[in-house]
Amino acid sequence: MTKTYNWAIIGCGHIATKFASDLKLLPNVKLYAAASRDLNRAQNFAKEYGFDVAYGSYEELVNDPKVDAVYIATPHSFHRDHALLCLNHKKAVLCEKAFAMNKNEAEEMVECAKENNTFLMEAFWTMFQPSFQKAMKIIESGKLGKLKILRSDFAFNAPFNEDKRLYNTKLGGGSLLDIGIYPVFAALTSLGVPEIIKTFANFSPTGSEESINIIFKYKNGDMANLTSSFAAHSPIQTEYFCEKGHLTLNPRWFTPTDITIWKEGGEVTKINSVHKEGSGYHYEAAHVMECLDAGKIESDKMTWQLSLDMMGILDRIRIDAGIFFPDHDKKLFF
Repeated sequence: MTKTYNWAIIGCGHIATKFASDLKLLPNVKLYAAASRDLNRAQNFAKEYGFDVAYGSYEELVNDPKVDAVYIATPHSFHRDHALLCLNHKKAVLCEKAFAMNKNEAEEMVECAKENNTFLMEAFWTMFQPSFQKAMKIIESGKLGKLKILRSDFAFNAPFNEDKRLYNTKLGGGSLLDIGIYPVFAALTSLGVPEIIKTFANFSPTGSEESINIIFKYKNGDMANLTSSFAAHSPIQTEYFCEKGHLTLNPRWFTPTDITIWKEGGEVTKINSVHKEGSGYHYEAAHVMECLDAGKIESDKMTWQLSLDMMGILDRIRIDAGIFFPDHDKKLFF
């Protein structure tokens, strides 16, 4: 008999609403608890999405013995602290990306999971989208020849507002950790860790990075060109350029989407998305519960090493671009 898991959410913002809606699609989920530093907000969230319990502090939530798994949906700058809090109370953790503010924090989280023998995974939902998985199988099959160049972008116009999270450096503001992480993920999962990183960045009046272009170069000559921005719109797609053709994950490529394949000679094939329900967050939640059913504390798909590699690359990008978060980066820079 399949176990039903009591899920809890820490942080009741925009991303939490999407995740909660998709959790309802899974038969082995009980929407159990929601927590916010504002009790009224937690209560309103719980009522709207059908959670049994609302807490006005995260400490109350992790001390509830009925909680099985916690989705952390707070800003990047709190991920380390909230993950450690949950792990130290033996609560399985699905932590929203960016996993942490830097690799040092991510390493602390992984070590804490090991010490407590408790599940931890970065909530990189793209990894579990059927369209992304299909694209990876095609690339890995060699049908298009060897992958040589990748181009990926994610940009939209977010008018400057110094009071908003996107431009607040204390909350990890800037396009890189918020949306630039997606193109970096595309390169990492297909080409690996780059040998050389070059960046070009533009900054907002608060000192947060507003737009960034990143170039990866690999020892074998492969390359990636990655872009994120809050200043302009982009197609939001990822293109894999191979020796015998190219594959495109079409707009909003990190979500359930279509795939277009072009082969030398002019043959064009389009693969439609098989996704039918929700926004696509339930795929990662389902995987977490599969891992828990199997007694695992680490995903075999979104591994700890992949998250650590991601944070290490993001650190290298930030160092090259001069993106600095004073409250978190003392060990990284000094």
